Amino acid sequence: MKLGFFTMPLHPPGADFTKTLDHDMDQIVTLDRLGYTEAWIGEHYTFEWENIPSPELFIANALGLTKNIVFGTGVTCMPIHNPAAVAHRIAQLDHLAHGRFYWGVGSSAIPGDCEMFGFAADGDRRKATREGIEAVLQIWEDPKPGLYETEYWRYKIPEPVDDIGLKVHIKPYQKPHPPIAMGGVSPRSDTLVLAGERGWIPMSLNLIPVEVIQTHWEAVEEGAEKTGRTPDRSMWRIAREIYIADTTEQARKEALEGVLARDFNEYWFKLLPKERFKRDPNMPNDEVTVEWLLDNLWIVGSPDDVADQLRQLYDDVGGFGVLLAMGHEWDPKEKWLNSMTLLIDEVMPKLADLA
Repeated sequence: MKLGFFTMPLHPPGADFTKTLDHDMDQIVTLDRLGYTEAWIGEHYTFEWENIPSPELFIANALGLTKNIVFGTGVTCMPIHNPAAVAHRIAQLDHLAHGRFYWGVGSSAIPGDCEMFGFAADGDRRKATREGIEAVLQIWEDPKPGLYETEYWRYKIPEPVDDIGLKVHIKPYQKPHPPIAMGGVSPRSDTLVLAGERGWIPMSLNLIPVEVIQTHWEAVEEGAEKTGRTPDRSMWRIAREIYIADTTEQARKEALEGVLARDFNEYWFKLLPKERFKRDPNMPNDEVTVEWLLDNLWIVGSPDDVADQLRQLYDDVGGFGVLLAMGHEWDPKEKWLNSMTLLIDEVMPKLADLA
């Protein structure tokens, strides 16, 4: 099992934007030094908590400050983007990365982002995502001149003028394109069915219980069956909230008194229905608390206890290839740095037999 990182990122409203970018970049540089294999950067426009509108710009900056870590967009929210613009931005970034890049794509677009870019909040995001990805792939593979228009977007590929080099010409560095990843949250996620159909990387995100994650591999298998593929569990990424201290008692106390609990109490619980987190749909909403999440969703404890919890997760879902630790503000920095260091130096070696 490999170890990576997924960050929205998360910063409270009113935080100094410049300082939050510097903080997030410092995390990435540190994780590269520690040996984390990949880092996925979120995209949002109208939520102060998730304050990076362009993961591509962030990644482009981070590439020059790191040596080995592979970056991914987490994710490009396809319904609000014109495929012609996305095709060029992602291809250029792939060249800047010399292939140290994954293209994460998703259908999720929050209402404010949809409104900003004219996509109807009740529009068919899944359909827009499928059509948008296919348009990007077509531009990369065979940019035939002509007008391309759907209910979601419009662009025109001009006729080439060879003597001055006028044509759509940029193709990705990786051939035929960067590895594509799709994130899923809902049970039997349609985006993960698509990942299975196309042999793309499936990602199960952090805000869901293991019972939902189990349906995600079913979705991947469903999609793979449609196209005669054999899905590969080593490609499957699962993101989890992880916090480690020297003792389990200390880790649990710091998780409940620190930014992990803050981010759920002040953001996720206000943004999402509590049904999203439940293991039992009949559970009363008022019982979904950070204390309950500590025992049922988060992975918190000493290195030994966290290793046991991760092994149980691995067994419960039938195996996966990459664990993505979720990003939060490292406050206090020394405790979070200790947690991320313990995860790669002490916990992951205990799981080396999982393959």
